[in-house]
Amino acid sequence: MGGEENKIIAKNKKAFHDFFIIESTEAGIELLGTEVKSIRQGKLNLKDSWCSIKNGEIFANGMHISPYDHGNIFNKDPLRVRKLLMHKKEINRLYGLTKQQGYTIIPVSAYFKKGKVKIQVGLCKGKKNYDKRAVIAKTSAQRDVDRTLRERQK
Repeated sequence: MGGEENKIIAKNKKAFHDFFIIESTEAGIELLGTEVKSIRQGKLNLKDSWCSIKNGEIFANGMHISPYDHGNIFNKDPLRVRKLLMHKKEINRLYGLTKQQGYTIIPVSAYFKKGKVKIQVGLCKGKKNYDKRAVIAKTSAQRDVDRTLRERQK
């Protein structure tokens, strides 16, 4: 178990591209046995997932966990809604921010921590197209600077 500490399973790269991540918190996730086995094989996709809050509980929607190969009748729907485990106070704070300031809650990454599957949930604000272009221009400029510095060192 020592090698599995904070082992990243999946990252939501689309979230980093489409949203500004204001803050992030850790949440547990309620899973069934075959889902855990499938996640251990790395068959988790966070690409189009988001979180919703209903009746003081937070749920992950659109998270795809592929069926376990040897699970037969015990496999569940890969896209089923899964409950996230957070303190009530944290859920209420996130709920207030999403209602007042127009933020959204998105799973950013999934990882193992002490043998348990954890989800990093981000409080996000959507990027406009000009924001995306500015980020792309900034990274390409930095890449050019790094390239010229490496050439000069040779």
